[in-house]
Amino acid sequence: MANRKRRFVLRVPVTPEERALIQQKMAQLGTKNFSAYARKMLIDGYIVHIDTGPVRAQTAELQKIGVNINQIARRINSTGTVYAQDLEDIKGALAQIWQLQRSILSSQR
Repeated sequence: MANRKRRFVLRVPVTPEERALIQQKMAQLGTKNFSAYARKMLIDGYIVHIDTGPVRAQTAELQKIGVNINQIARRINSTGTVYAQDLEDIKGALAQIWQLQRSILSSQR
């Protein structure tokens, strides 16, 4: 082992399900050598970065809209009266939700 070219051993703990998935992918490539497969994937594999910023912004906006709708619901439940302005506020909130949804979808294209 003194003349060994690769001196460092990397260990990666996996679940039984992950191990089965790795073995399936190795079979798809037609390789039985885990070291060669792992080395190739670790060196030549690519990283997928997903920008979750727009989704986070949408979630924050949805939370604000939800708070507004809850305030309207509390007022309706406490007074027993539905005001025209309450309905308009809810319609406006729904319009905001749809606008956010469209903007997220259009930014993903």
